[in-house]
Amino acid sequence: MTPAGVPDDPAARAVGSLASRQAELVAALVAGGAPPAGFAPGPLAATRAALLRKRAGEVARHWPLLAAGLGPAWPTVFTEWAAGRPTGGGLRDGWDLARALHARTALPALGAEELAVREAEFRYDGHRAPRRRRSPALGRVGGALAVQVAGRVRLLRPARP
Repeated sequence: MTPAGVPDDPAARAVGSLASRQAELVAALVAGGAPPAGFAPGPLAATRAALLRKRAGEVARHWPLLAAGLGPAWPTVFTEWAAGRPTGGGLRDGWDLARALHARTALPALGAEELAVREAEFRYDGHRAPRRRRSPALGRVGGALAVQVAGRVRLLRPARP
């Protein structure tokens, strides 16, 4: 061991170096990090775009009404929002996007209804995984009103278009 606590073994240093380079590459692909040295920017950008499209498809599977409400703009809206954000999974990414669109008053009516139902059914603080609510709850988003009682969620009022 060296005084800094780094192993003298060249193989151990190589593994550490490989791990740090892999972390740089992953950050560049999915979290908006800078391109690592030695990687061509064109193929890296193409891979990043493909991963964002794949991520948009996963989010659309969890949030079909949000995606349908945005229509042909869905891929563009999602990729602009998601570029530079690490994924939290399809459910959480969609939830965060829906809340961001609602804050900008850009959430379509179908997305508002879907978000109201989710807000009534689950607790989600934006940091930890969503947890199912045990007590009665209301979800209100963009004029949509959903209620959850005894584990059943009903949309009482649709969102205004």
